[in-house]
Amino acid sequence: MKGNERMPDFDFDLFVIGGGSGGVRAARMAAQRGARVALAEVAAMGGTCVNVGCIPKKLYSYAAHYADAFEESHGFGWVGNAPVLDWELLKTNRAREIARLNGVYNQLLNSSGVKIITGWATLRDGHTVQMDQQTFTVKTILIATGGTPTVPAVSGREHVVTSDQMFDLTPFPQRLLVVGGGYIACEFASIFNGLGASVTQVHRGEKVLTGFDDDVRQFIAAEMGKTGVTLQLNSEVAAITKTAEGLQVDVKDRSGGTSRLLADTVLYATGRVPNTNGLGLEAAGVALNAKGAVEVNAHYQTSLPSVYAIGDVTARLQLTPVALGEAMVVVDHLLGALTGKKPRSMSYEFVPTAVFTHPNIGTVGYSEADARQKFGKVSVYRSEFKALKHTLSGSAERTLMKLLVDDASDRVVGLHMVGPDAGEIVQGFAVAMKAGATKAVFDSTIGIHPTAAEEFVTMREPVA
Repeated sequence: MKGNERMPDFDFDLFVIGGGSGGVRAARMAAQRGARVALAEVAAMGGTCVNVGCIPKKLYSYAAHYADAFEESHGFGWVGNAPVLDWELLKTNRAREIARLNGVYNQLLNSSGVKIITGWATLRDGHTVQMDQQTFTVKTILIATGGTPTVPAVSGREHVVTSDQMFDLTPFPQRLLVVGGGYIACEFASIFNGLGASVTQVHRGEKVLTGFDDDVRQFIAAEMGKTGVTLQLNSEVAAITKTAEGLQVDVKDRSGGTSRLLADTVLYATGRVPNTNGLGLEAAGVALNAKGAVEVNAHYQTSLPSVYAIGDVTARLQLTPVALGEAMVVVDHLLGALTGKKPRSMSYEFVPTAVFTHPNIGTVGYSEADARQKFGKVSVYRSEFKALKHTLSGSAERTLMKLLVDDASDRVVGLHMVGPDAGEIVQGFAVAMKAGATKAVFDSTIGIHPTAAEEFVTMREPVA
């Protein structure tokens, strides 16, 4: 399928299964290049990110910050009592915005000429898709079905919720227990703590945020503790029982000790699995790995040559912008790059990401441990300080910034921040790091004063 070539023996040139960010991007761009495209989606358009992920989570994170902002305003001369949260109003406003975005996604597809088919799609073979009583023949199939939260087989699991249900809880949980130590668990612990819940977070590991830089992991745990989140590490939930007083949660720690907690809501944020069940993939000849993710090559082609897969269903980097990038690689591969442009490629090195804890985390590149393993000799630059705002706000919040430099090349290979607007700050530095910026380039760059971001270009002496 190259250029504007038609395949009259097929109903569609490209059939996309899944209407999340990656699927919508691939369908829209392929249609704009002249392909006959269909997209099947059984739920609301936009996938996890739009409906129960990035967007509503960030909106609730904004909401949660207001409690601190009202309190901090007193140091700047503002007087009076803070407003109170209307949880139902927040949910209503969020739902309205998500519905608007669903409509935007549908409009983008319709205006591009994509045929939207509502329902569950399964593969009969590499060129046939079954939907209810309809059968479609297709040249190429793209699996973009994303992932879904998973809950382990703990006693009482029927009483827990996952991240998908957190945005519409009724009533607001005054006592929230969060199980897990990944970014989703930490984000919801921070957000609901900020909204006014009493939050306990239970994690089986020694530190939260496995895979992140160790300094970041220690620092964010301390900062979340300052805001009121109770963190129980080296602990696991043994059982959950519904009682008249609420959900009774029995917790065991690594030393054999036990404790009992009461909660209104128990959130399990212990991982996500690829959405591959019920699609007929294995029967059609699409290989899955041991974790149930679709196996793909460098072009995102599966073991069945006519079937491709992108995004969370491949369980590489589960980030919306990564799925968008992968979608464009597939479209270029199938239909050719736009005139005058080289085909795109996708690199998973120096992918920036943010964690919307309170305070935020922004990171790009290698952790200190990974940098030492890959590059050998590494110089570490680290700064911790109270932001200018908090000299009057009365807040005890602190900011952490860290740079990792490969000694052999002087290239900055890791950049980490814990502090307000970390994601906004790190995004710009990610461009420089992708371009190969050295520490000398950082040092020669003039900072914007007074900002937190200038700290990244004024750290002169390594700490290790």
